[in-house]
Amino acid sequence: MKQGYRVGIAGASSLLGQELLRVLKERAFPLSRLLTFESDDQEPDLPVVDLSEHLESVVAGEDVSPADLDFVFLAARREQMPSSLRRVLEACRLTGTSSTSSVPRCVVIDLGEALTEPSGDAPAAVMSIPFLERSLPGTPGLPPARIIASAYPAVIVLSGLLLRLAKRFTPRNAVASVLSPASELGPRGIEELQKQTVNLLSFQKIPRNVFGAQLAFNLLAQLGGKHAAELADLEHRLRRQLRQYLANRVPMPAFRVFQAPVFYSLAVSLYVETEEPQPPEALAMALAGEHIHVRRRSEPSPSQVEAAGSSDILVDTIAVDADHPAGIWIWAAVDNIRLAAVNAVEIAESLRDRLRP
Repeated sequence: MKQGYRVGIAGASSLLGQELLRVLKERAFPLSRLLTFESDDQEPDLPVVDLSEHLESVVAGEDVSPADLDFVFLAARREQMPSSLRRVLEACRLTGTSSTSSVPRCVVIDLGEALTEPSGDAPAAVMSIPFLERSLPGTPGLPPARIIASAYPAVIVLSGLLLRLAKRFTPRNAVASVLSPASELGPRGIEELQKQTVNLLSFQKIPRNVFGAQLAFNLLAQLGGKHAAELADLEHRLRRQLRQYLANRVPMPAFRVFQAPVFYSLAVSLYVETEEPQPPEALAMALAGEHIHVRRRSEPSPSQVEAAGSSDILVDTIAVDADHPAGIWIWAAVDNIRLAAVNAVEIAESLRDRLRP
């Protein structure tokens, strides 16, 4: 067998799964085998694009053991886990989180809390944002673990901004608004936003099955209909992950999640108060670094449209609040699908030395 790692992707036909395939190829992740797991009883969201000569699809009933895989990326919801993958996870005893003296051969990287959501007395899963762990002094590396949670994109953005600032300054408090795109709800959300936009412009009745309300040319604080709980549930998950990753290193920000009428990329409006007023230039220097690009005053403000396709968090020029000299405003935009995939692959890359092919 060619030297490389044996990788499985659950939900390869989803938007996130497709992006994972692209990032693995772009970063030349060494593969000897690539398996895709799809749900037994659901139609794939999108046709799986063959981006690797090693791509194989696992059909229902096919026997795959933990010994056949080095990494498994979970880009599917818990209820969409195919039986072929469930058998692998059960054989690895990955019903929760577990740590051992050495990393097991098969490591699971969970992008959507399909397995890592805390329940009962189960501890929170190990969480990782590799580019922050490389740049923040004193941040411990990943401990040995069977399962690792890749943080949600909004958590990566807020953690990156707050922890980078805290390297040089002392944040007292923070408040954030997260503008979530339709792609967070998958192809169904993108399709309904597209139909709403077209129908409104042609004076026709708009569909409301996904958002439960008009999202096109609008902004929603909550969804309606049968998906009413999804935005509040996302906010709850972000809050839990953010609290876990910040781990009291900076004050926990107050924040809300809003449904934005955009197809791709999320935006964050973040207000931070520091102990003392600071010049914007010094704040920008503290933020800038790997994966975070801060605009100069001569450059245009980044937008969610511009961020699509980029792996970087695009940050506008730092603005000081007119009535609060120690308060600053930060506007940031990032491709949510792209950032999630890159972060997950970087986790696998950080473990490559432990799992040599």
